[in-house]
Amino acid sequence: MFELLSFERFRDTPSVRFFDITIQTSNARDLVIHNGPAISPPDDPESGAWQFYMHSHQEDNLLAASGGRTFYLVNLGWEQPLHVVRLESGGDILRIPPGTFHRSISDPDGSVVLNQAVREPGASLIEEFHIYNSAKIPALLKTMQQYVSLHHLYVNKPPSQAA
Repeated sequence: MFELLSFERFRDTPSVRFFDITIQTSNARDLVIHNGPAISPPDDPESGAWQFYMHSHQEDNLLAASGGRTFYLVNLGWEQPLHVVRLESGGDILRIPPGTFHRSISDPDGSVVLNQAVREPGASLIEEFHIYNSAKIPALLKTMQQYVSLHHLYVNKPPSQAA
């Protein structure tokens, strides 16, 4: 299951705050910059289907350094396979375990996220960053269709009809 990890503020000086954001097991760092309301990975250009990353040999530990980003996490082995998680600057670190499909959408002004990844020995960046099209994975597509149906049912109803 995904986790939200807190981190420690260890010093304050006038107009400056210091945080220890160390992930002890991290052996790789990725800085991911979204300019504007980016979607990563982007929707399939032909079908419009949502696409996802899924790392088989990497755990992600994501911290929003600037702006905000909404993550869609799908793990078909979880009791509830879909979770929508919001990351904002100054908030928690999002830990995404291996085997979890994920994608993110940045705020209108963009975002900067630091990933303190934990990569297994021999992990390949090319393989770990493969893009999966939800239209080509029936169980993933079904999970996303159920989410879209529920989201439309409950979020898009007039307030007097919302459950």
